[in-house]
Amino acid sequence: MSKERPGHTLQPSALVNEAFMRLIDYDGVNWENRRHFFRLAARMMREVLINYAVSRKSVKRGGTAQRVTLDEALVSEKTGAMGLEDLLALNEALQRLAQEDDRCAKVVELMFFGGLSEKETATELGISDRTVKREWRYARLWLRRELGSRGQSTVV
Repeated sequence: MSKERPGHTLQPSALVNEAFMRLIDYDGVNWENRRHFFRLAARMMREVLINYAVSRKSVKRGGTAQRVTLDEALVSEKTGAMGLEDLLALNEALQRLAQEDDRCAKVVELMFFGGLSEKETATELGISDRTVKREWRYARLWLRRELGSRGQSTVV
């Protein structure tokens, strides 16, 4: 989100704060370890971003989409940002990827929504760095193909 204009309604600190508030209100969580925390934190940030996109889309009703810049690794090199429609399309595609390959979807969720590095992701999932690189590459290609077939190729 570093390329967004000052005063943007969804600041990084607001995203982290909202995700944190959801985490502490999450009833019945038996925190197992650091890995468990990072997985839930990434999921909460994903939910906050998706809820934000849905609410902005419903307010605008087809108007110009608000740009939400996320991780450079998945965002188009041309635009450097992701529109709300693209974010929603990515979420739907990520749900389909999870049905096909759950661990690849977790890699995307931790790296893209959670902002973890490849090494941190490997540690959190208990797999090697090389496996993360391979699954990250596969997931990006899978998402490009999936989103490209729906006319959303600018996302990945």
